[in-house]
Amino acid sequence: MDIQQNLPNYLERLKIKTLNAMQLAALEATAMHPELILLSNTGSGKTLAFLLAMLSHIDENNPHTQVLIMVPSRELVLQIDEVFRKMGTPFKVTLCYGGHKREIEEQNLVQAPVIIIGTAGRLADHIRRRNIETDSIHLLILDEFDKSMELGFHEEMAFIIQSLKNVTRKILTSATATDQLPELFQLHEPHQLNYILAGEEASNFALEMFTLFSPEKDKINTLFNFLCYANNRPCIVFCNHRDAVERVAQLIAEKGIRTTFYHGGMEQRERESELCMFKNGTSNVLITTDLASRGLDIAGIRYIIHYHPPMSEEVFTHRNGRTARMNDFGTAILLISEEEKIPDFIVDEIQDIDIPESNPLPLKTQWNTLHISLGKKDKVNKIDIVGFLSQVAGLKKDDIGLIEVKDYYAFAAVRKNKINETLRLIKDHKLKGKKVKVDVALAMVSS
Repeated sequence: MDIQQNLPNYLERLKIKTLNAMQLAALEATAMHPELILLSNTGSGKTLAFLLAMLSHIDENNPHTQVLIMVPSRELVLQIDEVFRKMGTPFKVTLCYGGHKREIEEQNLVQAPVIIIGTAGRLADHIRRRNIETDSIHLLILDEFDKSMELGFHEEMAFIIQSLKNVTRKILTSATATDQLPELFQLHEPHQLNYILAGEEASNFALEMFTLFSPEKDKINTLFNFLCYANNRPCIVFCNHRDAVERVAQLIAEKGIRTTFYHGGMEQRERESELCMFKNGTSNVLITTDLASRGLDIAGIRYIIHYHPPMSEEVFTHRNGRTARMNDFGTAILLISEEEKIPDFIVDEIQDIDIPESNPLPLKTQWNTLHISLGKKDKVNKIDIVGFLSQVAGLKKDDIGLIEVKDYYAFAAVRKNKINETLRLIKDHKLKGKKVKVDVALAMVSS
């Protein structure tokens, strides 16, 4: 495909004036080298770089699947898809990731997409089921390959790469340099581009900041519309008072978005339950006070929303620090009504975010959370709980999500459509020889 001919249209749709040095170098390198390792900070534009490189190697007359993009998380799948769809190419793309109905993916794969984007576990599952036409794939992209390795997907990645017999080009991206690449990547003479920045220069890429103006004093409707726009990407919404936290959480839940909330007036078990449901994807929205602005380390937070303006520069900094962590990328949104103003300590010019006036309600999350009445003090660990749910309830690996074991109880994410049958099957069974009570963890507010 002729990239240069279509590039101005892509950039216009993405509202980008020009490619940066890294993106230009990546395009040039992929034209000359069949194997590329692209190292650059998160938020620096790697996604667009490899998407443009990908397009330059797609045959418009080939109706079969040509490209497989493998990533470590569902959030990254959705992020890449968002960028690609904005570009407005004519090519069909299918997403494959945990938490997404496999039946829907199977239907989408019947008519082979040109591009497949997915996580290692789900892609391996589809390949084993022969849902993916592997013989026609000639380009493999491993985005944030180091994170996939850290998350323990070695076996799945090795299986996928071995299954792609006709791959002639590979692009690997990462935000961190590595001394030695695993043999499972089957690289021969890769060309490397290293655009990793350090210190303050790098931080400019990690976090974006925007203002979002509310036409009403009560900003609930504007917040709700933005959460719809965020489309299940994890968001933390900061309020200045406990009563505001509970009010905002309840009103957003009543509009149909499942929320959790967190503040210092809650019991410890309540706080742990709410946080766990947020971390495991039972809810993708956490409403909180500044209690959560320090010490809360949750990976993959996409948006920080300042529902109330921060009271000080220090508070502003710590709130924003909940995203763009560990080389990740994030966005901070200042939600401002006509009666409010941007705090004086925010001296940098901040652009308005441009979103549609209304957005469809996001799909319900696919997870629910079980509360288990045994914990570390009962000598119960994550492996015990996985075994219990697998052997007694018959749950598969993809049916079980994040597990957190506290001192006296534990939480386990289970696919929502498996909850009732799971509770029925494990009733009256013992865990490590001990009586155990298992029920659904209830959120403090309900939608």
